[in-house]
Amino acid sequence: MSKTTTGHPKGLYTLFATEFWERFSYYGMRGFFVLYLTATLANGGFGLEKTEAYSIYGIFTALVYVTPIIGGILADKILGQRKSIYIGALLMAIGQFTMALSIYDAHDLFLTRHMSLYLGLGLLIIGNGFFKPNISTMVGGLYSANDPNKDSGFTIFYMGINLGAFVTNFIGGSLAENVGWQYGFMAAGIGMVISTIWFFMRETSVVSGETGLAVGMSPKDQGTEKNKLVRKDWNSILAYVAGLAILSYILVHLVINIDSDLLTDIVLVIGVLGLGYLFVTIFQNTTGSTEWNRVGVIFALAIFNIVFWSGFEQAGTSFNTFANEYTDRNVFGFDIPASWFQSINAVFIILLAPLFTIIWTKLTAVKANPRTPFKFAFSLVFLGIGFGIMAIANDTYNASNALISPMWLVMVYLFHTVGELCMSPIGLSMITKLSPPKIVSVMMGFWMGSIALGNFLAAQMTAISEHYQFDTFYFITVYAFVAAAVAFLVSPILTKMMKGIH
Repeated sequence: MSKTTTGHPKGLYTLFATEFWERFSYYGMRGFFVLYLTATLANGGFGLEKTEAYSIYGIFTALVYVTPIIGGILADKILGQRKSIYIGALLMAIGQFTMALSIYDAHDLFLTRHMSLYLGLGLLIIGNGFFKPNISTMVGGLYSANDPNKDSGFTIFYMGINLGAFVTNFIGGSLAENVGWQYGFMAAGIGMVISTIWFFMRETSVVSGETGLAVGMSPKDQGTEKNKLVRKDWNSILAYVAGLAILSYILVHLVINIDSDLLTDIVLVIGVLGLGYLFVTIFQNTTGSTEWNRVGVIFALAIFNIVFWSGFEQAGTSFNTFANEYTDRNVFGFDIPASWFQSINAVFIILLAPLFTIIWTKLTAVKANPRTPFKFAFSLVFLGIGFGIMAIANDTYNASNALISPMWLVMVYLFHTVGELCMSPIGLSMITKLSPPKIVSVMMGFWMGSIALGNFLAAQMTAISEHYQFDTFYFITVYAFVAAAVAFLVSPILTKMMKGIH
């Protein structure tokens, strides 16, 4: 009775809705965050220059991909996935409401505007680290290793991610831009509260479709009849939330008041130590020429992964401000909020992901499915085409000094989504196939790190192009096409190094 009539475990739909509301929360604030930072003080924003706002956004989104490495380790070794999800969800809810406080000049919580902003971001980063990797792990735990429904189960779950990303900007973005920034953050916070309550109410449904045992319990409770968390577990959860919130406050206070050069040195040291740990672990657990060749492919493809995300993540920075300032958003007398454009990618994912699944299956049947390195090369081509369109759109605006059609951005997002479908799911699948068996999780952490670096570079692209006096969109167009050419050239070599893995 642990399965539905569709053949999927009941817990899948619990996790689907939990993830839907969490993505509603995350993508909601992400959609208008740069607009909030660059809005004038008179309009409730921080009045930051674009490059400074992009930098804050880039650091935030980069760290969002780093902390899941730590959250995953703690869940595996100590907490279990369920407790980790509750800890992450509560921290993120508090983080969103703390962000809402940053709209006010003064309040009685010992928080300045900047302190509220950075503390909220810190809580979101830490909370995401506990939540994001573990809910995906629980989806996998619902199925046996050879269950034919496992892939389609993850597809259903992935739809929850994109449905949340699609819906949120119409609610949170509209509230933020048209009513008040704080209401956008509050909507995101309420979404996170709904996510937590839903998971709590449906917790007992998250059991393995094969064994009927609870999924995601702590190591000491795995394999037992225990199917929900008890008061002792909740005491532990609340202790973690309180401790991490206090730690976040202390760290943010230090970051705001510490010398910037010293802070840079500290971040550099932490980064070097983290990379050192990854490489030592990889070196110790990789044996034989076959494994080393495959690891070499992962390293090479990680470079192209960084290039792709450094362009793709312009969606939250330069594309966002372009939609806000240069795009004709008036349709039949209604001004479309700029943040709504952030939902276009999610719409195309929902429409095109099933089509791509069919395409890869058909190509496999006739032995014409491109190898992974070639798919990466194609993704960079689509990235370059999208930025080429964006550069022309920018020129069109500059030539006429008149707002341009929103269809320019729609076309850009279409090509970038096609590129994403050639890169993102393929890369995750590639890691599970090519990694040495003992360190699949470590290699996944390395891959997440490459995405984090891509997100950080995305925020620096405007500053880099301005420094060298290049047009940002033309610069990334050339950058993407050059990377694509290199990818096509090395793909035959990388294919051989994969040693039979497709």
